[in-house]
Amino acid sequence: MKLLVADKFSEGHLGALRALGLEVTYKPELSAADLPAAIGDVAILVVRSTEVSAATIDAGEALTLVVRAGAGVNTIDRKAASRRGIFVANCPGKNAVAVAELCLGLLLAIDRRIPDQVGELRAGRWNKKEYGKADGLLGKTLGIVGFGAIGREVARRAAAFGLRVVAWSRSLDDATAKAHDVVRLGSAREVAAAADIVSLHVALSPETRGMCDDAFFAQMKPGAIFLNTARAEVVDAAALERAVKERGLRVGTDVHPGEPDGGSGAVSFPLLALPGVLGTHHVGASTKQAESAIADEAVRIVRAFLESGKVPNCVNLSRAGASGATCQLVVRHHDRVGVLANVLASLRRHDINVKEMDNQIFDGAAAACATIRLQSVPPPECLAEIRGRADEIIHAELIGG
Repeated sequence: MKLLVADKFSEGHLGALRALGLEVTYKPELSAADLPAAIGDVAILVVRSTEVSAATIDAGEALTLVVRAGAGVNTIDRKAASRRGIFVANCPGKNAVAVAELCLGLLLAIDRRIPDQVGELRAGRWNKKEYGKADGLLGKTLGIVGFGAIGREVARRAAAFGLRVVAWSRSLDDATAKAHDVVRLGSAREVAAAADIVSLHVALSPETRGMCDDAFFAQMKPGAIFLNTARAEVVDAAALERAVKERGLRVGTDVHPGEPDGGSGAVSFPLLALPGVLGTHHVGASTKQAESAIADEAVRIVRAFLESGKVPNCVNLSRAGASGATCQLVVRHHDRVGVLANVLASLRRHDINVKEMDNQIFDGAAAACATIRLQSVPPPECLAEIRGRADEIIHAELIGG
């Protein structure tokens, strides 16, 4: 089986993939435009930031699994993958500490104007009077929008600086808020209104695209700090520029609209020319520690797929109850050749579509139990047909029909 790594990956982790018996090709220089021609008969594709388009998905005749060695999967055309039955998996939470560290670094740099101070000193200018005007962080309120793995790591570090933390997330409940010593608010705009500092940690989705708009920034206090180490598209860029100019917002951002495709290139980000705005090069997850943890997880996903056929962290499977199944047939059977084929043949004869199926083998490999989730309820004669194979079937029971 062939595996293609189309982004930077350590030699040690490439070795771990080869040790799984895979034919590994390493081409970190490939761009999104190159991938359709390069995918060939590759079965497993591993990427970091390289886009996996529908053209790549459609060109990969043998493609079975795409692993995003990172958290977000907005760079992968999941609809195209789902249409062709290709698993898409990610490595959530493995870069959380790295992103949280950069987030707090940006906050400190803004409050103490560290880049400006360094620039002045390098130019031979001493201006202690000007740069001794920092506010300080102790006792301020940090608002976290999105309380996943990264948001939680930010909250943990914020506590060490004496910041009070308020948060909102669709998944945040009172128990989780209490466990992390944060105050849960009812919406992102409530966080904006309550905080001196707002830090953004939501994934990009149709619901979050452009969520930080004029109305959001209007809730923030004049002169407040806004941090974005999530995705550029979550923020209305024009609205943020207006907030900086008209309300004196200070900004630290690691993500930018129209970033170059690849590791280098010319850029023009108007926001960064404004006073009080700091930017970094989309490097939130780019520490050796985070890259190693993410690569470890990518290898784990591939290993699990090869060993069990199951994909950890798969992001494009139907949620429980969303597959369209209306009932399930539980079949305890002898573990012999053709038994399940006969069960499926009976379902086919009665025009019953199988939506999901799982077969578990018991100790000794004499018996197994198949759970078959069906789109429609099989008629009594179909069940009688299955149960009638007494030499193969131990017991068959319909649940939920």
